[in-house]
Order: sequence, then C-alpha cells, then structure tokens
Amino acid sequence: MKNKRILVLGTGFLGSQIKKTLDCRGSGKIINHFKDADAIVRAAMPKIIINCIGETGRRNVDDCETDKHKTLHANTVIPIILGDIAYRYKIKLIHISSGCIFHYDYRKDAPITEEKNPDYFSLYYSRTKIYAEQALRSFFKRTNILIIRIRIPLDDKKHPKNLLTKLLGYKKIIDVPNSVTYIPDFLKALKHLIAIDAKGIYHVALRDPLNYPFILEEYRKYDPSFTYTPIKPEKLGRNRTNLILSTRKLEKTGFNVRSIREVIPECVKKYVNS
Repeated sequence: MKNKRILVLGTGFLGSQIKKTLDCRGSGKIINHFKDADAIVRAAMPKIIINCIGETGRRNVDDCETDKHKTLHANTVIPIILGDIAYRYKIKLIHISSGCIFHYDYRKDAPITEEKNPDYFSLYYSRTKIYAEQALRSFFKRTNILIIRIRIPLDDKKHPKNLLTKLLGYKKIIDVPNSVTYIPDFLKALKHLIAIDAKGIYHVALRDPLNYPFILEEYRKYDPSFTYTPIKPEKLGRNRTNLILSTRKLEKTGFNVRSIREVIPECVKKYVNS
C-alpha cells in the first residue's frame, strides 16, 4: 500500500529514489502552466508535495546557459507555482534546492549557514535557484514549506548524475574542499525532516568537505589503472561554485550527519560492486 500522504513531482535521479524510499505516489507529468500543476495536485490531494523537478543541464550546468527558458521554467517558475498551490490547499511543500548559490572565500569564510543570503549569480543555473528560494521565502509565514539544499550528489550506484561517475570520466580533477550530499544519507535525512515536520531551510550534506582526489584514491584501490591529474580550480576555465556548507542546523535536530572518512570507503565499495 503506497503512502498516499506524499506526492513526489519529478521522476529523475532524485525523484525516482525518493518515491521508492518513501513508497509513495509520484508524477512525471509535464507542468507548463498553473492549471497543469493544479490538476495533478487536485487529483492526488496529498498532505505533502516533494518537488524534485529541476534543470541541471544534459551534460552539466553549462547547458543551462544556452537553454535559459527551460532552466528558468523548471528551476524558478514551477517552484513558485507549487508554493502558491501549497498555500491555497494548505499542503506542506518540500522543495529540493541547491547549495551552489554562494560565493566562498576559503581564506576567511566559515562554513555557510542557512541564514546567509545567496549571492552567486555568475551561473544562470545558480540564479534560477536563487530566484525560486527568494519567492518561496515569502510564503514562509503563511505556508508549511521546507527547502532542502543539497550539493553535488554522490551515490553508491552508477548514474550519469552521480559525482563519482562524473569524476571517473575526467582526466583533470580540481583539488579543493567541497561539500557533497551522499544520496543514501540524504534519503534518511529527508525521512527525518518529514517526521519532525521541519520548516524553513536545511542543508543536507556530509559533515566535512571532500577533496575529489580523496575519493579517486579510494577508487584506485579497486582499479589501479585509473589515472587523473589534480588541478587548481582556476585552471578549469569555467564558472563553478566551490564551497563548504554548515550542517549544524540539521545535526541539532538529532540527525546523525556522517563524516567523509566514514562514507567514502562504503560508497566506493558499493559503487564498484553495483
């Protein structure tokens, strides 16, 4: 018996895993206008909507620069529509957002908390995520909304959206600490945040940052023939966010936020055997 309280919108990398984990209903129907979303929600009448609809580009976020209409619609327009629907029908909205919305100075900045205002507008993808958050915040006092910021999804199964799969396809790898979200732990955190009826904004990532060579050296234990060259971020020649998110707010709710050193060996072993 599926959980009829929850409706997941979006059937991609995250949406499909959330639907399976929560054993709930899902919809992959296209939302072009308000009436499309309204019809989907009215037919299901859930207590909770989880929005996993989003555009990250076919290859990477650089694609968002050339398909601005699709990116803006998926990342900004649809979340605003769902915020209004949540307000109208008194439904809880859980919006899966991104942590790739901040400038970060490793020399002086502390891990970024949920209270900091997003300020990274150099990527169109990042801008559309910021627009959505700014709009949804206006609903906070009147509507039950939870925004979960994830960052650079890492999974223990092979998938084009998985950080490890992406890294294994590159020969040059930037070497700088970055917050990442481990999907098996994200799914547990999502269930936890639903159980405590969390509201507002929460970062869901591992407790400490990952330097990509660390996970690749773990992978090399299984495939010594794999080689790569570490480079500094500025050598990449592309706009990218590199930053560290604070997870203290999530930890204060009683959720066990694990460390990189605990997760990476587990992740790589399962990935290799998947």
